[in-house]
Amino acid sequence: MTCNLLPDAARRLLPAVALAAACLASPAPAQPAFAEAEQAAPALPAILSARARAETENRLLAQRLDTLVPAIMREAHIDMWVLVAREYFEEPVLASMLDAENMHARRRTILIFHDPGHGKPVERLTVSRYGLGGLFAPAWNPAAQPDQWRAVADIIAARNPARIAINTSDLHPFADGMTLSQYGKFTAALPAALRQRIVSGEALALRWLETRTPGEMALYPTIMRIAHAVIGEAFSRRVITPGVTTAEQVQWWYRDRLLQLGLDAWFHPSVGIQRQGVKGMLEGPEVIRPGDLLWTDFGITYLRLNTDTQHLAYVLKPGESDAPAGLRQGLANSNRLQDILTRQFAVGRSGNEVLARARAEALAAGLDPAIYSHPIGLHGHGAGPAIGFWDNQQSDPRGEAPVHADTAWSIELTTRAAVPEWGGQQVDFRVEENAFFDGQAMHYIDGRETRLTLIPVSP
Repeated sequence: MTCNLLPDAARRLLPAVALAAACLASPAPAQPAFAEAEQAAPALPAILSARARAETENRLLAQRLDTLVPAIMREAHIDMWVLVAREYFEEPVLASMLDAENMHARRRTILIFHDPGHGKPVERLTVSRYGLGGLFAPAWNPAAQPDQWRAVADIIAARNPARIAINTSDLHPFADGMTLSQYGKFTAALPAALRQRIVSGEALALRWLETRTPGEMALYPTIMRIAHAVIGEAFSRRVITPGVTTAEQVQWWYRDRLLQLGLDAWFHPSVGIQRQGVKGMLEGPEVIRPGDLLWTDFGITYLRLNTDTQHLAYVLKPGESDAPAGLRQGLANSNRLQDILTRQFAVGRSGNEVLARARAEALAAGLDPAIYSHPIGLHGHGAGPAIGFWDNQQSDPRGEAPVHADTAWSIELTTRAAVPEWGGQQVDFRVEENAFFDGQAMHYIDGRETRLTLIPVSP
């Protein structure tokens, strides 16, 4: 079924991604292969060529523009959405709408979405000197109207929208893309009557960025598998020689490995060591030894989607075949906290409420929890409600927004526990896995770590 065949009443009632799925004219993508348990040392999936990546990114972007933009504009009761960016200073939303061949805005790029109502398609216009991959209709002839802002004002006046959204927000940087200079030029070009109709596009910006489409979710398990495979390589004897390799050498191995694969890290990887008899986390030039508990935080960007994963590994001592029971129990505690947290997700429930409910249940279960989870997708720390911060386990303004269906999350948290084999030493069991919330349940995109990775002391 295409968008044009959906009755207008049905369009208003369908959630954004349900509408997206219904509107796709091409065959529906395969259902994502979610798994609860992560594969140990998984094989690295094939990496697409540059051309295949661009074709994939453009196909996903076209689907998002065709289906998601109409849904979120009608959800927010917005008639027109105006986005403005300048070359090398692209705001987050507009940057995510550029096709794979247009890596930056050119000079000043202005995008306009207009919903004429009555079930008609949403117009997508670009007021710029260059086209945008056929995804937006050119709407400016500089030879006829040299003033770009006047051209924008003429387009708006001709359509006479009741509400004109621009990206401004005090709280959310993703929704605060309209700069002061651009705002001044934009409003100066508009008649006074139209200036009174300007509203914040905060809801549009957040919903556009946080919503995951069926096409994206069909690809996300492979993207996660790539990240898991690279972590599996890092936490192995191929990379780590106990007594020789340092934590920072593993960090830089990650960066070199991604260069080899033609992939990007969206943050510098972390590698830390917890050791019996030593307080806190050892990092940098510290040599990895037998008996150490290793931690890593690693994320990639591929096909415009991001991963964010924290895993634990144990370096076996001579004669050991498994990690001490206390360390295994520590990971099990963090897995239990993951279960507690993911059960609390519900459509419409704020991030702060999810945090409070999960913490109350975890404390009642005797755990020592810290929860600091966040949305993920087009950005690593993505748009949407935060669920705690490592330095704030109470309500926060950034956690006031509601949870929506069809969103992806980094289930990031830790539990602390005394390890008997380490003389009762307190150890921090940090974990992070990416998951998809379909509105009913949370699904780990490529499983989660439930057993410590074991690194033998000898090959």
